[in-house]
Amino acid sequence: MRYPISDSQPVTADAVSPVPRSSAPREAPPAVTAMVRLIRDTWAKSEPFIPEISQFFYGMLFTLAPATRDFFPINMEVQRGRLVRALVHIVQMVDRPDDLVPFLTQLGRDHRKFGVIPRHYEAVGTALLASLKNHLGPDWTPEVERAWAEAFTIVARAMQEAAAADVNPASWSATVLEHRRLTWDLALVRVQPEFPVPYQPGQYMSVEVPQRPRLWRYLSPANAPREDGGIEFHVRAVDGGWVSRAIVSHTQPGDVWRLGPPLGRLSIDRTDGRDVLMIAGGTGIAPLRAILDDLAQWGENPKVQLFYGGPSREDLYDLDELRALAATNPWLTVTPVVEHGEEAPGCVQGTLAEAVTQQGSWPGHRILVAGSPAMIRATVSRMLVAGSALDQIAYDPFTID
Repeated sequence: MRYPISDSQPVTADAVSPVPRSSAPREAPPAVTAMVRLIRDTWAKSEPFIPEISQFFYGMLFTLAPATRDFFPINMEVQRGRLVRALVHIVQMVDRPDDLVPFLTQLGRDHRKFGVIPRHYEAVGTALLASLKNHLGPDWTPEVERAWAEAFTIVARAMQEAAAADVNPASWSATVLEHRRLTWDLALVRVQPEFPVPYQPGQYMSVEVPQRPRLWRYLSPANAPREDGGIEFHVRAVDGGWVSRAIVSHTQPGDVWRLGPPLGRLSIDRTDGRDVLMIAGGTGIAPLRAILDDLAQWGENPKVQLFYGGPSREDLYDLDELRALAATNPWLTVTPVVEHGEEAPGCVQGTLAEAVTQQGSWPGHRILVAGSPAMIRATVSRMLVAGSALDQIAYDPFTID
């Protein structure tokens, strides 16, 4: 139910789950399980008609709540069926409360930046059900309608309660102080928020830039919170990424960004006695770099093994800085990994999933994974096969629009 869009991939059935499941999730009541089964069955019949359903949905939504039009980019072509797919994915998680509740809490807080109010949720729910009914015909039975309505009500209530409980600003203004190209498709951007953003090392936040109004992209601070409140972002221009390409190519000092509330659950506990395995692909190093930045302020830390990977040595843009950090902090070991490593001395050749699992299942470690959705899926899947426990592993998605 994230109204605007980002450069991220839309949520689909094979997307990274918002929160990794615990090893012993609570079992949903039979009534909820039956409700979700009805939803999944009817969605399978609807999915081939996503373009038509989406067009009907937006027409209905903007009729019921005209103010919601301002939540979306001017060019609606970019939006396509992303919101509908995201809505359905979230509704289908109602039988996974351990996964869904923390996710919806963050989602509800994040929606405050748009000025979302209860009647907007009502309009979204009404438009979603009406668009499905319009295309399902006789398959839209009273039982099916009740299942969708009840599931959406659970989702909307959780988001509204989280939004109402948040005492922080809905968003923060931040001025760009520095924009520096690290490579042709990668930029470092340093911003100064008007007021400090209360994020934890490892979290991410949504960003709106003046070159792409109403288009939001998720970025992770690459530094721990500082006394002056300054935040550093690492942004790579991705294919089809309207926001990321604008940031890399056109951002200038003096630009004013909007930052949404901090999200995500990547973190470590210095006091729990567990060593840490970090796995970062590309700009996925940013949230882990923030955690390392925070750890470097302490004299005693758990041992941290960082695997930092990419297709080639050039993609490991932060490797020299990380090696310098490891040289002065004996608790940190950095292992660079490249997929094409014939001319990359000192680097392990292969994928991150291969490099990490060659060393076993990492029992007793807290495991943090950050990178693209494809990299996260491949790495987590390979680690589970290698014997790592799911409750050891933490990751945050960048797959919700």
